[in-house]
Amino acid sequence: MNGATQLAMFRVCMATSISDLIFWICAAAILVAQVMILRSTRRGMLIGPASARTPLEWAFAVGPAVAVILLLIATWRTMHPASILLHTVPVTSGAAT
Repeated sequence: MNGATQLAMFRVCMATSISDLIFWICAAAILVAQVMILRSTRRGMLIGPASARTPLEWAFAVGPAVAVILLLIATWRTMHPASILLHTVPVTSGAAT
């Protein structure tokens, strides 16, 4: 088998119910972890010194959360390529009558 055939077989095998279950379990665990990170950051900013209350502190907390969301979207699209295909209507040449 060549590389393209192996990739096609991998994508066909990826879209199963067990892989969906694993994806959603991981997504839920990531969501809980990110909520706890943001909660801890907020609490630390309220209790800590005024010098710790900077936008940079939030950037270091929110930035990874956004990156993980983008990674989850890319993973879902890779697992389900058929669910994101857009169907186009072919354009006919000539004037419509």
